[in-house]
Amino acid sequence: MEILLIGAIILFLMIYNNKISKKEFVDDNKKYFVLLKEKDYDFLLRAKYGDNVIDPDAVFMTRIRNAAIVIVLVVFVFITNLSFLNILIAFVLGFLVFKAPYNDLKRFYRRNLNTIDSLLPYYLKSLEVLVHHYTVPVALAKSIDDAPEVFKPGLKRMVAKIESGDASVQPYMDFAAEYPVRDSMRMMRLLYRLGLGEQEKKHEQLIAFSRTVSNLQNKAREQKYQARLDTMEGQTMKMLVCTGGGTLVLLLVSIVMVMAI
Repeated sequence: MEILLIGAIILFLMIYNNKISKKEFVDDNKKYFVLLKEKDYDFLLRAKYGDNVIDPDAVFMTRIRNAAIVIVLVVFVFITNLSFLNILIAFVLGFLVFKAPYNDLKRFYRRNLNTIDSLLPYYLKSLEVLVHHYTVPVALAKSIDDAPEVFKPGLKRMVAKIESGDASVQPYMDFAAEYPVRDSMRMMRLLYRLGLGEQEKKHEQLIAFSRTVSNLQNKAREQKYQARLDTMEGQTMKMLVCTGGGTLVLLLVSIVMVMAI
């Protein structure tokens, strides 16, 4: 363990002093770093920042770098008294630094869950209009410019796969896996089946598709209003508790003053 740590420190110092190209080192070992990447990281990053995130992989590698710096710094602090416990502390602190940005994204997603989840049914509602006039792949391509920012990269990849000749359900499922919002898997399957339908049955399938999208919109609205109601109820309860607690404190103070007299 000590030899590995010394090697890691030497490697860090050589990269820091430009003896080794950081870019080449990262590119050569990128496949190993990606194993640490969370499956929903790209989606959460785009859900929060939209197209402002130029390269999610670069942001992820920044997390790796920061964690490595923390580990090396902590090891330097304990270098005169290096033990298994100190090494473990260094790696635990590095892991916490590595996970902190991801946990922040998860908190953002939970706070804005209803807003993010409602993006898909509203996007599908606009797509429905295009499907009336075009095939599903063409409608998808034409919908990209007006789609929510968070979906645009995934839509471009899905359309590219379809245009390259992939007529299976896989491009749709890949999109649903990349954007795990509410009912994304089911809606992508429905969209794929709509693209497979015969022209004479297209009207019936569109009606069924439209009904499902409307139900999703209604569910999103209901959950949005319920979230607002829960927030108002929570604030009301806090106000009642504070008022009741304050009244009780004043009552106790009054009793103590009366008894003191």
